[in-house]
Amino acid sequence: MRRIRYAVAMSLDGYIAGPEGQSDWIAMDPDIDFGAMFKEFDSVLVGRRTFEGMAQAGNDSMPGMKIFVFSRTLTQSDYPKVTIVAEKPEQALSSLRKKSGKDIWLLGGGSLFRSLLNMGYVDTVEVTVIPILLGGGIPLLPATATRTKLRLTGHRVYKSGVVSLVYALK
Repeated sequence: MRRIRYAVAMSLDGYIAGPEGQSDWIAMDPDIDFGAMFKEFDSVLVGRRTFEGMAQAGNDSMPGMKIFVFSRTLTQSDYPKVTIVAEKPEQALSSLRKKSGKDIWLLGGGSLFRSLLNMGYVDTVEVTVIPILLGGGIPLLPATATRTKLRLTGHRVYKSGVVSLVYALK
């Protein structure tokens, strides 16, 4: 069965985006092999707000990856390059996980992570900690999430001060 991996950048004080959804603070460390990371996935899960930010920036598609947007308000006809999941997310996720392919990247945002975590669909939490304090913004995990124990399975410290942490759910 394919794994759903929440792979995300986070500020040292626990935010995945600034107060207005900004991501300009995310350092593109040259020692991180983003090409190799992207090759591990063929599907991407995003929430509506994250997708709208991607679409505004002209990134409503990702070569080699199928994008699934979880939204009750967006319509499929308005976004033909992606798959809108409006109802029965459990059914869509179960079907996607059973299909052959690479791992599934839960890209964002925090609310979708919380929902999938609470439903038991997240297999790993992979956080790249950027050495910056934002002082506010969108948290890694919004309130009302289920308490979840994690087990560290990997880590790497980069010269820039960026730290990558990989956890499996216990």
